Amino acid sequence: MTTTPASTAAAKRSAGAADGGRDRAKRADALRNVESIVAAATRVLATDPDASINEIARAAGVGRVTLYGHFDSRATLVREVVDRAIAQTDASLAEVDLDGDPREALARMLEATWHLTHRFGALVVAGSQVLPPEEMRRAHDGPMARARDVLERGRAAGEFRADMPVEWQLSVFQAILHGASAAVHRGEITADDAPALVRDTTLAALSA
Repeated sequence: MTTTPASTAAAKRSAGAADGGRDRAKRADALRNVESIVAAATRVLATDPDASINEIARAAGVGRVTLYGHFDSRATLVREVVDRAIAQTDASLAEVDLDGDPREALARMLEATWHLTHRFGALVVAGSQVLPPEEMRRAHDGPMARARDVLERGRAAGEFRADMPVEWQLSVFQAILHGASAAVHRGEITADDAPALVRDTTLAALSA
């Protein structure tokens, strides 16, 4: 059978299309692996900030070689997890309505922040072990700026106590959130009860 230029070109196009399909499939597999690894690392590190690469790989359903093919070190993976957690936290809190009555605004913020704190748990600890302090401060800067604005507005309106430093009130805010998350993990309270407990305890501590 005689091969013509047209048939040769068609064969090359067919081979190119097949190669392109395989490349797209490989990229899709790689993306799925990355997402599985990051999701697993988020879950595992949220409860055990000292979790090893082996534990994270096992939770993701991949081998160490595959994990290291996407993240060259544990620190690189932790950085990716923390960066995503910060971005998700900022996006979620940006949707919370903080206008109106300061007590109601703080209650809404507490509920939203509780769910994020419980989801990401000990990620802050994991991040602080491998990332510079200035990078870890980003994890708190956005949420604390929003909380400070609400507190200062409430203090000015006589809704929140003004006889103590606002920085101390922010520390109380954080301590109650993290304490509630730890209590859920220890089985002392349920995740369903936690939001109301966080809200009521914080408002009782801060109200004038």
